[in-house]
Amino acid sequence: MRSIPSRFILAAALLITAVVYWPGLSGAWLFDDYPNIVENTGVQPHHLSISSLTRAALSSPSSDFKRPLASLSFALNYLATGLNPFWMKLTNLLIHLLNGVLVFVLARALVALAGQSSDGKRSSYIAAIIATAWLLLPINLTGVLYTVQRMESMANLFVLFGLIMYVAGRQRMLAAPSLDGSPKHEQRKGLAICALGISIPTAVGILAKETAVMLPFYAVLIEWALLGFHTPASNVATQAAPARQPVDKRLVALFLIVLVLPMIAGLSWLLPGILKPATWAIRDFSLRTRLLSEARIVVDYIVWTVLPTPHALSFYHDDFKISTGLFEPWTTFTSVLTLAGLVVAAWWLRPRRPLVSLGIALFLGCHLLTGTIIPLELIYEHRNYFASFGLMLAIIPLLIPSTTTALSKHQFSLARGTLLAGLILLWGGETAMTAVAWSNPLELAQTLAMRAPRSPRAQYELGRTYIIYSHYDAASPYTKLAYAALERAAKLPDSSILPEQALIFMNARMHLPIKQTWWNSLIRKLRARKATVQDESSMAALTQCVRDHECNLPRSEMMQAFFAALSHPNPSARLLAMYGDYAWNVLGDQSLGLNMTASAIKADPDEPAYRITLIRMLAALDRKTDAMNALNKLKALNYGGRLNTTLAQLQALPGLQ
Repeated sequence: MRSIPSRFILAAALLITAVVYWPGLSGAWLFDDYPNIVENTGVQPHHLSISSLTRAALSSPSSDFKRPLASLSFALNYLATGLNPFWMKLTNLLIHLLNGVLVFVLARALVALAGQSSDGKRSSYIAAIIATAWLLLPINLTGVLYTVQRMESMANLFVLFGLIMYVAGRQRMLAAPSLDGSPKHEQRKGLAICALGISIPTAVGILAKETAVMLPFYAVLIEWALLGFHTPASNVATQAAPARQPVDKRLVALFLIVLVLPMIAGLSWLLPGILKPATWAIRDFSLRTRLLSEARIVVDYIVWTVLPTPHALSFYHDDFKISTGLFEPWTTFTSVLTLAGLVVAAWWLRPRRPLVSLGIALFLGCHLLTGTIIPLELIYEHRNYFASFGLMLAIIPLLIPSTTTALSKHQFSLARGTLLAGLILLWGGETAMTAVAWSNPLELAQTLAMRAPRSPRAQYELGRTYIIYSHYDAASPYTKLAYAALERAAKLPDSSILPEQALIFMNARMHLPIKQTWWNSLIRKLRARKATVQDESSMAALTQCVRDHECNLPRSEMMQAFFAALSHPNPSARLLAMYGDYAWNVLGDQSLGLNMTASAIKADPDEPAYRITLIRMLAALDRKTDAMNALNKLKALNYGGRLNTTLAQLQALPGLQ
């Protein structure tokens, strides 16, 4: 096996990965694909222009930073092939394959730096196996077939490229020692490559997703595990004790500039918001319970990566039980001990097994951003897109037999090789089966609901898919299945109002009686807790259905639902605007609609949509002066001309002439 050229192994891995993923490319949109792509007209430009691309770049609802590079890529996909998920998923697959090549290049350099092998061919061989395993890992599937998570894979494209540049720069510095005490030209050039590698790719990668900000930290971990921030006076292949080498002050200064100072600035910006109780009001967890829960989740990620099961990789994880104490549940304590043990192991293994130490450090370091204090959703499989590389870096070299295996150790080496082959077959097989499920919306919904029977979201998506297949035909066999799935979802603990909304919507569209129990359940949930994003989306769907005269919903129940949702402190701008829409278009109460829209603007002054609605309302009321004042305020949000078309349409309104 070791006689097979590494480039052949890598080429075969790329081909097999493409074949494994190919069925999933014909699948449909899913979950956050809708707000970010399908329902986001910003990434659906009608023509190529600076203003349309600017609008696309700043149109993402996923982040305050807008992730413009990823959004631009969606817009370019749309210009080339329209709103066809196949081509967007194919683009994702190409990015994943390119990342696989970069994983190979980076792993080869790290294996060599770790002294794992003085043989370049063996380093390439180990790196090819690492890349093969990483490409086929089931936990990375959502980074490919879940279209919107191009954000993650694209960001890591720049992370991997930046780390390759950094390591190349360090290798240049190590290969050109300074014997007379003055820095040589090659060392200066190497340092420049290092600086460029952890600055420019970080800056560009952040435009795809904020996770790219971790690139300099990963470089620090490479230094800590393999290089010690030294510039030895001899080639890296000489295993001199790094402790006797002086720390290179230029590297310390570099990381002070690109890591420490930005980290201090970032924490200074984040912490005031994180420490506000209102920040956590929309979540089911607090800062404390989030940290406790993430200990379990990060340990779960290790198991899901190395020994994945279909029920673990279920995409929807809203049935996860939040840790409320160190022993509630008891696995919280054992998970904390496990993570602490991994930190100790990484430290202890550093001089003995530096590659294992680095792999553990990269895995844990990757989750410092998404698995600690930032109030994100608790669990997403795609957060392991880079972290899984760390685990492969730690595990794969241990399972590859050495080139000179003693006869007495032959059986042990054979067992390791067999285990490695079995793991790769397991990973590839499970990814292939899941990709097939992703090829068909109904099969995917059924598969995910089966994998997560206690997940309200998974059961809701199954019911929603049945509704789509029923075509709102009461006689369709899918209609009965939809009722069962949605009512099951509505009864699950901590479920949102999505199931009730879907049941109400379905019967209204089919002109069938709406059960009062559905309304009662919906209102009770909204009254019991602050509306979540899913709750708001549900109310928006009902409002639009009534406004567009597709549903005849009782005003009394709708008003009770809005009152229940708005009864909590600090309602969101989206909810306020939604109620304004209902008041204006359904109740015919123009004063209430105007006031609620103004309240939405006050709650979120940087969102143009609410100001646009206000201008249209004022124009309809012939309040030209007020409308012009609102229009001028909207112009202040016209960054890069992204609102040029909208502003022209507003200025053409009869009330503004």
